[in-house]
Amino acid sequence: MNHSRRTFCKSLGVSWLASTASFAPYPAHGAGPSKQAAGDLPPPENLAAPGEVPRRKFGRTNVEVSALAVGGHAIGMASSKKESIRIVQEAIDGGITFMDNAWDYHEGRSEELMGEALQGRRNRVFLMTKVCSHGRDKKVALKQLEQSLKRLKTDHLDLWQIHEVVYENDPDLHFAEGGAVEALLAAKEQGKVRFVGFTGHKSPSIHLKMLSHDFHFDSVQMPLSGFDANFRSFEREVLPVLLERGIAPIGMKSLNGTAEAVKAGVITAEEAIRYAMSLPVTTTVSGMDSLDILHKNLKIARNFSPMTREEKEAHRQKCAASAQDGRFELYKVSIRFDGAEGRKQHHFPPEKKVEA
Repeated sequence: MNHSRRTFCKSLGVSWLASTASFAPYPAHGAGPSKQAAGDLPPPENLAAPGEVPRRKFGRTNVEVSALAVGGHAIGMASSKKESIRIVQEAIDGGITFMDNAWDYHEGRSEELMGEALQGRRNRVFLMTKVCSHGRDKKVALKQLEQSLKRLKTDHLDLWQIHEVVYENDPDLHFAEGGAVEALLAAKEQGKVRFVGFTGHKSPSIHLKMLSHDFHFDSVQMPLSGFDANFRSFEREVLPVLLERGIAPIGMKSLNGTAEAVKAGVITAEEAIRYAMSLPVTTTVSGMDSLDILHKNLKIARNFSPMTREEKEAHRQKCAASAQDGRFELYKVSIRFDGAEGRKQHHFPPEKKVEA
């Protein structure tokens, strides 16, 4: 983090133990002088040439990653195995280097598809997957790591994250003696992972509980969108903490998981992705379950120009009326988007039973 950004974060009065009360709302247009909000900061420096997919540094490191990432869950939803593999390979050839995945996506199939697609391309990507121990111990987590490495056909990960920290007691479970956090450290010591982090989509307060521990996370993944900025906001409550601590912020759900707001005509996919990429984040994970969507996203990324502060605020205001009840962010207000493995370990009914 450069000096000006650190000075800004300190000016917010943000500490890494910050509560939700620490952050003021975005100022209205025409309002008097006020402190700039974290989301109004520009994105990190673009290290790519004009016309290429932007590249940014991963947190405080000198490692470069693409500002747009391939979401691992979606590649398991493509129409065929052939298309799944082509999505990954054409993404890499097109300049997207950040690969997202998780141990439990489609019961391991997403990792297997990505592993096959990465043959001959592994050294061109920043490969991330997630551990899905969900409160179980270090041994379970490390066993899942070995399974992920085998599926992905690699001997190491660039980033290993604790997946779906979405239940109120998850931080306590992960930081318990012999828990998942110890697995992160062991994997690093063994040279099987370079960086570690955690993800979640439910509540900023749960993220802040994770961050309240004296542990060095390299990255944190969370929903970031114009809707999130208006409702139970990770952008307002968690992003400033990450910037202060030099942790790489990873955005996800720029289209709110299902693109329902796009389908309803509230926003367009292009403006939603552009907004997410314009935030001070390392990368934005985007689900691409077809080559058509990949090609559209590549076009958006190659033509990307950061939104101004005024453009960001206009987008937030456009989303505001539809954001207040969480209708387009059901992953925050229901268990509908909570993964099967997490539901099972927390003794919640499976999705099919809930729907019935």
